[in-house]
Amino acid sequence: MKKNHMCLLAALFVFFGCNSNNNKEYAQTVEMAADTTAVTANLPKVIKTADMNFRVKDVQQTKELLSAKVKAEGGVITEVSISSSIQNTDKFKLSADSLKEITAYKKEAYLVAKIPAEKLDEFANGVAKMALFVNNQSLKIDDQSVAYLANKMKVQNREEAVKQINKVAVPKSNNVESSLYIKDDLIDKKVENMDIDNRVKYSTITLNFYQDNTIQTAVIANDNLYDFRPGFFTRLGLNLVDGWVIFKEFILFLTRLWMLFVVAAVIYAGIKYYKNRRKRITT
Repeated sequence: MKKNHMCLLAALFVFFGCNSNNNKEYAQTVEMAADTTAVTANLPKVIKTADMNFRVKDVQQTKELLSAKVKAEGGVITEVSISSSIQNTDKFKLSADSLKEITAYKKEAYLVAKIPAEKLDEFANGVAKMALFVNNQSLKIDDQSVAYLANKMKVQNREEAVKQINKVAVPKSNNVESSLYIKDDLIDKKVENMDIDNRVKYSTITLNFYQDNTIQTAVIANDNLYDFRPGFFTRLGLNLVDGWVIFKEFILFLTRLWMLFVVAAVIYAGIKYYKNRRKRITT
């Protein structure tokens, strides 16, 4: 009889214990869902990026105006570059030592800025008013709320895991190495969320602008060496002198070969003597 009572008490204890654990798990699930809803509702992580391509009257002047406008809006320029590309060029002779150069070139600029997100639309509208013609304009909205929440929950899970591992960790054990990996991943998730926060707070806008082809003229030095040669008669007299010098050098060169002339003369005389003698014998 006592055994039956003991078994009944044990069964009741297990039943209420399981119910207690289930209630705790249910309460934790409800609390996590409530936290998820609160974070998603109260902290939307919306990242805005904009792009514009437009034509302006003067690239350099527009770049200076944009720099001042970005600073006035509380933003910062992260990248800027200006380049000129030659479309066509031609040269005309003005005198023996000068040319007139005419060049058609295109000037372009590339500017990337970070603007407070709440001022992005106002800033983009202001830039559009500065343009002579807007080729294209785009705005991209990327909601990172879910990714941000996932990183936040993973951070909490990893912090709890590190605490549990540190309680039972033994120096030079696998638990210590696992704790280090989890800590590194914990840092990565925190940094990702910091990056998301920064991109949510400051929107990135990329501006490509250019001006119509510009014509530039300049007087430059004549780089054609033929134009700097002496006149015809001067060059004719110089060539005659050079020819006489070359002829004298040729005669001097032949005098170095006198031995060849002597040998050729001896061979010629020998051949002639042999032919005459043979002619006499045959007759």
